[in-house]
Amino acid sequence: MSTQAPDLALFVNAAEVVTCEGPARARRGAEMLDAGVRRGVAVLVDRRAGTVLEVGPEAALRAAHPAASVEDCAGGVLAPGLVDSHTHAIFGRSRHDEQELRAAGAGYLEIARKGGGIHSSVRDLRERSEEELFTLGLSRLRRLLAHGTTTVEVKSGYGLSLESELRTLRVIRRLGEALGVRLVPTFLGAHEVPLEYREAPRTREDYIRLLVEEMLPAVAREGLARFCDVFCEPGVYTAGESRRVLEAARAQGLALKLHADELENGGAAQLAAELGATSADHLAAISPEGIEALARSGTVATLLPGTMLFLGRSKQAPARALIAGGAAVALASDFNPGTSPTVNFPLILTLGVSQLRLSAAEALVAATVNGAAALALADSVGQLATGFRADLALFDVQDHREIPYWYGDNRCARTWSGGRRVQLA
Repeated sequence: MSTQAPDLALFVNAAEVVTCEGPARARRGAEMLDAGVRRGVAVLVDRRAGTVLEVGPEAALRAAHPAASVEDCAGGVLAPGLVDSHTHAIFGRSRHDEQELRAAGAGYLEIARKGGGIHSSVRDLRERSEEELFTLGLSRLRRLLAHGTTTVEVKSGYGLSLESELRTLRVIRRLGEALGVRLVPTFLGAHEVPLEYREAPRTREDYIRLLVEEMLPAVAREGLARFCDVFCEPGVYTAGESRRVLEAARAQGLALKLHADELENGGAAQLAAELGATSADHLAAISPEGIEALARSGTVATLLPGTMLFLGRSKQAPARALIAGGAAVALASDFNPGTSPTVNFPLILTLGVSQLRLSAAEALVAATVNGAAALALADSVGQLATGFRADLALFDVQDHREIPYWYGDNRCARTWSGGRRVQLA
């Protein structure tokens, strides 16, 4: 049976269409320089299936499908919906007080040792109901979607107890259903060691056993997460502890991610590559050996330049060395209350260009195709090509290089998920 015209939508009158068309996998090296920018083309979408049917010359598609509904791009730039592959969007209050502490010279780990940082968000989240978390998350994610993002990874990790971690993951599931977009849930029970497991009679070993023996099986039973992540960092979880949690997660059927070598090099990138993690994230302190390990692996290097900027750090992840070495590089926002409180993913593209020295095309590939690969979705998301999910973002610019150029300004005019307009109110 042929597709009925009412189910067809034709996206026309775009100054440029950024297709990112190509292999259904992460792009590496010189491949990242090609964002598949085309002019004079339209995008035909099957709204019933939620997929792209064809990208081709506008005049020909108009003639072939005269009854299709028309989405006028008004001379803007049409691109794949952005794929934000690292966020911590479920939390309670902000942590604006810590920004002043850092400005006065307090370090990240010093703030954490004093009960601030992640521990502050843990105390706050544990006191909030599921409905409170849902309402807060809904508002924040709508603002994130309004900047052109259509696929979002969302982590737990501010509960650090069985009950509150499960509550967080249930909220993420509800939010995906309510928003009508793809939210990818990640269990991050190993975000920190809770304060109550740092003094007798309970120990960090007791907490790791809780993660392995109770939390992970419960998450798996309810099907609440696609990935398991661990904050592998000197002063948080050691490489040995991280391995133990991740191997237990894999045994429960979860794919793996890793907060890796963010502030200090601890060999986390090598661990991610060895375990076949889908992504290793942060990497501002990665070693040459870590770069080589990622380049030889299928693990995507997800870089979070907004975090280092907000922390006031001068050293960013070595994006150029990673790309030159052959690693697949993605960009993500790390949206969280303490170290990257931004929902503006195009701003992260700006930082990708200005701080990481990516080209505009490399930044766009990193935020679409490679972001999808960092979520094991590169076969269905991240490019405007036949058979891919019709997630689109329209930007009020005339050249794709303007998307990272107008820094801090939201130039996203509209977003579509599965071919349908995302409702942001």
